[in-house]
Amino acid sequence: MIQVNEALTFVAENSSKMPSQKIAVGKALGYILAETVYSPIAMPPFRQSAMDGYAFIHSERHQYDVVSVSQAGDHSNVKLKENEAIRIFTGAFVPDDADTVVMQEHVMANENSILIARMPEKLANVRAKGEQINKNEVVFEVNTLITPAAIGFLACLGITEIMVYKKPKVAILVTGNELVKPGKKLPKGKIYESNSVMLQAALQTIGIKKTKVFKVKDNLKATKKALKDILEKYDIVLISGGISVGDYDFVKEALLKNGVKELFYKINQKPGKPMFFGFKNETLVFALPGNPASSLTNFYVYVYPAIRNRMGFSDIHLPKVIRKLNTDIKNTSGKTLFLKALYDETHVTVLDGQSSAMLNTFATANSLLIVPNDVEIIEKEQFVTLLPID
Repeated sequence: MIQVNEALTFVAENSSKMPSQKIAVGKALGYILAETVYSPIAMPPFRQSAMDGYAFIHSERHQYDVVSVSQAGDHSNVKLKENEAIRIFTGAFVPDDADTVVMQEHVMANENSILIARMPEKLANVRAKGEQINKNEVVFEVNTLITPAAIGFLACLGITEIMVYKKPKVAILVTGNELVKPGKKLPKGKIYESNSVMLQAALQTIGIKKTKVFKVKDNLKATKKALKDILEKYDIVLISGGISVGDYDFVKEALLKNGVKELFYKINQKPGKPMFFGFKNETLVFALPGNPASSLTNFYVYVYPAIRNRMGFSDIHLPKVIRKLNTDIKNTSGKTLFLKALYDETHVTVLDGQSSAMLNTFATANSLLIVPNDVEIIEKEQFVTLLPID
């Protein structure tokens, strides 16, 4: 059995980045750049008007003859005299001779001339060529997360494809003869299976939208066969249940017989002590506890950073926040505790119902409060560390 920090180190050191792939910009949301992107053009590629109004050569005069029109999409490089202006619209090309645009609200206009009532400063309302970015400048550094705004910016530069890290293919293997699919009749002695849909939902929050769920009977032969097939096809395997020391817990044995190298088994924590982490070739394996709260706790603490590491993120762990404690906490177990908690802007409250089998508390919690294994008491109003999970 190892300590939490040791387990976290094993996970970080053994979850390498996925290979890279070229992908269409429009499909890259949530991916991480595998290379630095440079701009093929300046943006804007020409001087643009920032307003609907009139472009002119700035001077002390206030009256100008209107000699032409420039709307978005036009490229009419009109030669202007000092007493001339052109009607211009937002995003339109500004002629080389013009240096200023006056807002239409600040002029009095008739059919062929304008009188500027409020003179703007020279160069006002003109977007310079390359104001956002110049040609060959860095658009995004490697390891940048592609957001909706990033997709828009890449598209406006004419970039259609980028290199990103692949997202890992994730499989979930559910064990347990006592489990019944939700929606079916519940016989005596059975319970509804919830871990797979819970883990799928948690995976979606970090960008893994598609997962495959497999189910297996509680016997060694079936578990071994199911794992053999899954290990060959997936990058990350999450196993729900069957990892403790009961007579019908066959997961660890089946993993070892399939050539999975064990990195650790059991962590000095509560909940979530019985967890296996290992790998075969490039496939990572997390055998999570069957109890739902334990399974989800270990997902947030260990699986979450492993997947983000594989996806190419630099900051792989959940962020930590600090709050003052509302009540005393005692820890006589010698284990690291992950307590379901609810925090606000200043304080945090530990919720009732900390059983590893109970999800109702987890459903209302917005954080996991960490109590280190070597801390026996934390008094009210002391600062504690939380992992936000909302």
